[in-house]
Amino acid sequence: MENHLAYIQNLLPHRAPMLMVDEILEITDSFIVTKFSIRKDNIFISENKFCESGLTEHCAQTSATILGNSMSAEKGKPMIGFIASIKKIEIFDLPDVGENIISKAELISRYENICQVKCETFLGEKLLLQAEISMFVQEI
Repeated sequence: MENHLAYIQNLLPHRAPMLMVDEILEITDSFIVTKFSIRKDNIFISENKFCESGLTEHCAQTSATILGNSMSAEKGKPMIGFIASIKKIEIFDLPDVGENIISKAELISRYENICQVKCETFLGEKLLLQAEISMFVQEI
């Protein structure tokens, strides 16, 4: 993708300092891989670590991006996703400032405007987070 930020901003309502997706590395209608660089000025930094709420927000934005992409194309209108509930979440470790995390999200079910998404976040090969999130999708 030529201009990652412009494309991401078409799919997410977030802007700095709340935007937690820097790049889309891969995207289909049911799968996405995103990258995020942990910077020292991020609002979710605590004791030089990207805290749990930051990891969760990054996971949610990754999940919403896949839904914005697939449902916007399907309906021909801009769509955004919101967290309806977090069904399951496990956080195993926190990344440090200066590190890059990669998240992979997969659409596992969809009924009308409610979707279930599974998301995993990695630092290299190390699993940092895994979650199942219910998302509600609506037109912008």
